[in-house]
This record gives sequence, C-alpha cells and structure tokens, in this order.
Amino acid sequence: MEGDSVFYTDRSGRVTSNPLLDQLPSYQSLLYRRKSQTGGTKRRNSSRAQIGSSSSGKWAVGTLSRHEEKHKSQMVHRPIRELAKTMAEKRRDKELRLQEDGELNSWRQWRQSTFRYLRRLQDNVHDWMTSLQLWRSDIHLIEGMFGTGILSYFSFLRFLVMLNLIIFTLMFSFVLLPIIISPHASGNITYNLDDGGVCSVYPSSARRGLVIFHEHITDLLSGGGFLEQTYLFYGYYKADKIHFPKVTYNLPLAYLLVTIAYLFLSLIWIVKRSATGFKRSLIQDEDRFQSFCNKIFAGWDFCITNGNAARLKRSSLLYELKTDLEEERIKQKIADRTRKEKCRIYLLRFILNLFVIAVLAGCFYSIFLATIFSQQAQMNEVKENFIVDLIYEYLPSIVITLANFITPLLFSVIINYEDYSPAFEIRFTLIRCVFMRLTSIGVLLFSLWSQITKCKEEPCVCGYNHLLYSCWETRVGQEMYKLTIFDFIIIVAVTAFVEFPRKLIVKYCDCGLAKWWGQQEFGIPQNVLEIVYGQTICWIGTFYSPMLPAICTIKYFFIFYIKKVSLIKNCRPATRPFRASSSNFFFLGVLLIGLSLACVPVIVSVAQINCSQACGPFVNYTTSWEVLPNAVSQLPSGLQTLLFILSSEAFAVTFFVCTCLAMFYVIALAGAHKRVIKQLRDQLAMEGRDKHFLIQKLCQAQKVSAITFPGSKSQRRSSRSSPSYHTSFSNNFPEGLFLAHPPPDTSTHV
Repeated sequence: MEGDSVFYTDRSGRVTSNPLLDQLPSYQSLLYRRKSQTGGTKRRNSSRAQIGSSSSGKWAVGTLSRHEEKHKSQMVHRPIRELAKTMAEKRRDKELRLQEDGELNSWRQWRQSTFRYLRRLQDNVHDWMTSLQLWRSDIHLIEGMFGTGILSYFSFLRFLVMLNLIIFTLMFSFVLLPIIISPHASGNITYNLDDGGVCSVYPSSARRGLVIFHEHITDLLSGGGFLEQTYLFYGYYKADKIHFPKVTYNLPLAYLLVTIAYLFLSLIWIVKRSATGFKRSLIQDEDRFQSFCNKIFAGWDFCITNGNAARLKRSSLLYELKTDLEEERIKQKIADRTRKEKCRIYLLRFILNLFVIAVLAGCFYSIFLATIFSQQAQMNEVKENFIVDLIYEYLPSIVITLANFITPLLFSVIINYEDYSPAFEIRFTLIRCVFMRLTSIGVLLFSLWSQITKCKEEPCVCGYNHLLYSCWETRVGQEMYKLTIFDFIIIVAVTAFVEFPRKLIVKYCDCGLAKWWGQQEFGIPQNVLEIVYGQTICWIGTFYSPMLPAICTIKYFFIFYIKKVSLIKNCRPATRPFRASSSNFFFLGVLLIGLSLACVPVIVSVAQINCSQACGPFVNYTTSWEVLPNAVSQLPSGLQTLLFILSSEAFAVTFFVCTCLAMFYVIALAGAHKRVIKQLRDQLAMEGRDKHFLIQKLCQAQKVSAITFPGSKSQRRSSRSSPSYHTSFSNNFPEGLFLAHPPPDTSTHV
C-alpha cells in the first residue's frame, strides 16, 4: 500500500502521501481496478510508482492549469455584458481591458478593435434576422402560455412554410418565369407541335356556352375545367426551347433538374435540422436515476407565464414521474413473467397484430376501389347534380380521410390489450398511424397508375391509356390538388364544427356527461401527422402541379392562425406530455419518412412510365429522364468524359467503399465518445461519494476537536467567518484522527 498512496509535493519539493486522501472512495476504486487489471500482483518498484504518481499529479495539475488558461482567455474575449458579475466588477474589468489595450502596439490594437467590431456586427445581424422571423411574437406568446412542447409544433409549421416557399421560388424562377418573360424579352418559344397521331390528341376540358355558377365552384375544387389549361398543372408547359437573344433555354431540362433540386434540398434541410434533435435525444438516453433527477431539479419550463399553463406543466411533470415509475413496474413485471404468461401475451399480440393488418388491408382496398370508381365516374359524360359530381370527384379523398380518422381510434383501443409500457404505447401507436396515413397516398397513386398503364389492347399504343388519360400527368396533379384542398377543408371544418361546439357544451353545460367528455386536447403528434401528410402530398404533386407549393404555403399560413385560435380558445394541452427536444426529432423523422415515400412515385413516373405525347415539356422524349442524357451528349467531350466517369460503376463502387469507411470511422468515434461519457458520469458519481466521505470525516473531526479542545469554540467561530479550503487537515487535527475508521470496502465500487 505504500507505493499506491496519493502523493503530493510539499513546499520543500518532497513527495509525501496524505492518509486522508488514501481513504477516498474514488482512490479505493482506482486501487481495486488496478488490482483487477494486474491480477492482484504488487508493484515491484515502489519508488518508480511514487515518481509515476507524482508525474501524473503534475500532468493533471498542468492540464487543469491549461483548462483554466483557456477558460480565462474565453472570458477575456467575451463581451463584458455577458459575464456573470456585478456592475462594479464589470466596470473594473472594463478599466483593466482599456489599460491592456493601451499597452498593446498599434497592430494588435487594430486587430482587437476589428475583432470586436465584427463580433458586434455579427450580433446585430443575428438580432436583425431574429426580429424578421415569421410569427415571432405569436410563437413567443404560445411559448409563454403553453410551454416549449406545444411551441415545437408551431415552429415545425413555420419551417414547412419556409420550405414550401423556397420550393415554389425554385419552380417559379426556372419553370414559370422564363415562359412569362419570353414575350417581353424578345424571346421565341419553340412549342412541341401536334404530329397528327392518336397519341397527341388533347381535348380541351373548358366548359362552353352558358356556364352555371356551381360549375365554376366544381372546377375550382377539382382543378378541372378552366383551371386545367393554366400554369397550375403540368399539361400547360408545352414549350421545348425558349430562344432569348444570347441564350437558348432548355425548359424540359430545367423542369427535371428543379424537381431533383427541390427533393435534394428538402433532404439536406431536414437532415441538418434533425441532427440537433438527434444529439439531444442521445444526451437524454441516460439511466433512470438521472432521468428522475432531471425531471425533479431541471424539468420546469421557465418560459411559462400563464397560471393555468403552470398548473398543466405541474400535472405533466407528475404524469412523467408516474409514467417512469409505471415503466419500472412493467419492467419488473416482465422480468418476473413465467413461460406460460410469456406465451399467452405473445399469442395475444400476434392475434391483435393480425387484426391490425386486416384493418389496414381493408382500408387500402377501400381506397383502391374508391379511386377506380371515381375515375370511371369522371369519364362518364352524363353528369348528375352538383353535389353528386363533387362527391365523385372527392371520393378517394373522403375515403382516405375517414380511414385516417377511424384507424387511430381503433389503434388506441387495441394497444391497451398488448401490455406494453406507456412510452412504447405512444410510439407504437404513432408508428401505426404514420404507416396508415402515408401508405394511403401510395395506394391512391398505385390505383391511378393501374388505370393509366392498363389498355384494352395490350401493349398500349402510346405506352399508356391515351383514350382515358390523354395527359395523365395533369390527372395525377389534379388528384394531388384535390387531396390538398380537401385536407384544408377538413382541418377548418373540425375546428369550426367539432372543437368549438364541444368547448361551448363543456363550458355552459353542467351535466356529468359533458364534464366527463371535457375539452378537446391539443394532441401534438396527431396534429403533426396532419401537416406531414399534407407535405408529402405537396412533394409528390409538385412535379405534376408546379404551383402546388404556393398553395401549400398559403394553406399552412392559414393553418397556423387556425391552430393558434383553436389552442387558445377551444383546446387544452394534452395530459400526456411531449418534450420539445424529443418532439423536434420525432417531427423531422416522420417528415423524412414522408419525403422518402414521396421520392418513390416521382422517380417511377420520371424513369419508368412513358410521358404523355399530347402535353407537357417532355413530348419529344419517351420518358422524362431521357432529357438528361440528351443534354449531356451536347456538352464538350471533356465534360462528357468527366460526367460518364462520375456515373460509372467503378466510381460508384469506390464512392460506396469510401462512404462505408467514413461511416465505420464515425461509428467507432461515437463508441469512443459514449465510453468517455460513461467514464465522466462514473467520475461525477464518484466525486459525490468523495464529498460525502469528506463531509463525514469533517463532522467526526469537529466532534473530536470539541471534546479534546473545549476552549477553542471561539476560534472555530472566527474561522467560519473566513473559511479556507485545504486538501489536508493535518495542520488542524492530528493525523491519527482520520484513520480512526477503516477505509471503505473496495468491492462495492466499480
């Protein structure tokens, strides 16, 4: 034990040991780990151990001093107003900085003044950009009334508004604007002319003669009639080349590249925003004890200024603690299950999941039948009354909305019998709802394409059913347009005719049923699924309807105010809390799933299905993708060679291998960081034990000192007024006093 003591250097430079520090739990744990690593063998050379310990101590002191110097340098460069000091100390620091600046030469003074000016300019620009944020005051109001959990939903809604605005800017700048300005900029447009074939016939859908008012409403809601031959849909863009005085603009190439650009931009922006939430979710993945401590000591949201919101926050924290305790109880219950109980619960889950699959299959088949029936009814020339025609137009949207309304209620009932933990119940139910909402769009598109690519005489003459769908891209765009409009109508109708009357009934009716029913809860996940569903439709429909991002921007703009009024006037926050840190990552994760689903139909329509020969910019190509190789073939030979190399299999394999190596490196680095975090947590826990041990020794020393030196009470009081901290108490108390109790048992420390 002599060579394994805690050493320090006294004033004379000799290396000595401190018996008190040898008894610290952290040091005893270190000795235990050393013995387990060396197999219990003792050190052969105690002097070498002493030198090593002293050198390690000096290294630790040097490291600490370097950290202190770095911290001091950061404090020096920070603005004085940001320092946590009193006004007198800030004034003194300002005088010291002015004196130091006066002692510097002109070059250093100019460099420091320039650095401060640029930093102040950066702060001013950041403040100015923050003040220009959309709905800044409204979001601060919501944050103050309901906390950061509900704030995350409205911030996510603002993000979608900005994303759709940028997507529309891309489509407008590179697709719409060249066609609009070409007549005013001496530009000639080369249109895709009709070759007289059966595939190039595109009958007009505009109504002729006397048009009744409700027919205009039908056209406005369905995208047909006068709207079909406008900038809103794909079929209007028949231009092939736009010849300006000094340049020729290739509209089909621009149309395809903008489609790729907005999908790629959405991916990059979502991944960038989700990285922060993913880091926070990793940080929060701590043990249960730290989770309890965080909820009790750091769980309060100090942004709340409303009394009712404060009570709701208190109840939500209480619910979180109850949920954590319930999860611990369920874990213990799972651990104590017998084999018979496990077989019973697994069999029950299997049966319930088969029922869920059957429900989903029934919903998808209903959507398929509704889509086919709606398409056949629209092809019928004999029109019935206004209401029936409108129902035929919106039949797929109605079925999808009903399925999205019924299935979450059914899933919430089924999950109660599957015996999961409360947190997993929420996540698993949301996964089922996400699958239902997003897959329903895929079933709708599959139903449309089954009609588009199906002909009476196989194979199709034009590659698609030109008799029913002379411009099938416009028809798909109209379906996406109707889904967007109907989704907005449903949100407005639910707010006005469900949530508001429910609030009035609960407020003014004193019956027990109304009190049991209660106010409508503002469920964050359900509202997020609504807007993610709408955004997925927007991503899919932008290729077929270039103006759809502008419609979605306006739609989300109004939804923000509708949801704000509904939250303040009609609803109350959910009893089940949803953290802002985890919710942001969840929102973006679901949005990323929606983007992945949206890419599939766009890629299939671009690369696999034949383009319409009667409309659109790709009339001269078999598929939309052919415009890209055709444009590459017109480039210089050197650039063509470079592009062919980048698209070759050899480059793809090399890039894949490099990506895998980088991924393995990042995974290894993440594992090392996790180990370091675990060691730091163990160190924090050990420091707490050390403090507890030192406090016990100090109390024992004070008791013994009071018994041994009864006349030194006044001296101890005077010493309390000016405390001094030392690592060794040998100056005040005898050394044997700290060895009165044996060291703690090392086997209990890890």
